[in-house]
Amino acid sequence: MSDLQVERWERRTSVPLLVAAGLFLVAYAWPILQPGIPRTAGHVCSAVSWAVWIVFGLDLIARLTLAEHRWDFLRRNWLDVVTLAVPMLRPLRALRAVVALNILSRRGKGFVRGRVVAYVVAAVGIVGFVAALAMLDAERTNPEANIDSFGDALWWAATTVTTVGYGDQFPTTTEGRFVGVGLMLTGIALLGVITAALASWFVEKVAEVQAAEERTEEGVSDLVAEVRSLRLEMAQLRRVKPRP
Repeated sequence: MSDLQVERWERRTSVPLLVAAGLFLVAYAWPILQPGIPRTAGHVCSAVSWAVWIVFGLDLIARLTLAEHRWDFLRRNWLDVVTLAVPMLRPLRALRAVVALNILSRRGKGFVRGRVVAYVVAAVGIVGFVAALAMLDAERTNPEANIDSFGDALWWAATTVTTVGYGDQFPTTTEGRFVGVGLMLTGIALLGVITAALASWFVEKVAEVQAAEERTEEGVSDLVAEVRSLRLEMAQLRRVKPRP
């Protein structure tokens, strides 16, 4: 019953947590995209971030309480635990957005089930956007950085997640390199998902063609059998002579 309770909890909290994750990303992005925002707006963003952070923590505690095998649950959701436990470490500050990404990924699957391509495109777009924000946040204060605008950060994210890697934009800080490694792994995973989806699509189409050929062969065999049967009946009718 506990596992069913966890699933029931996740279904009930999907929409509120998706909204909270969206607010969290807005609060995370605004100060980065507009460094000179008014102090009041900055305080509001900080308050929203912490409030949503608490909501994420309560959600994790609730699911852990409902889980039947709690150690297995912690192993499956270790990234949530880590990112919730280390919000104040500067080298891992970019991980603040990872929890929101996890929420969007885990709770958003139910809304796009059966639409793998749409889900992958949306997920990669959000990850690239957040990675660009994190990279700009990490690199902006470094005098040797070559990523000093959001446009540069987006270009870097696009070339990195697609595994092109032109090298014209690259991280120069430790935190930026952490973000880069994470996005590289995301790009590799993206290629794997796309390759698997295409392979599955081809296998499915080949199976459909084979099934259609088998049905056609069965239909032809049935027609041949019927024609033979009709020929036999006609031959028998010809042998029977009508009485005078």
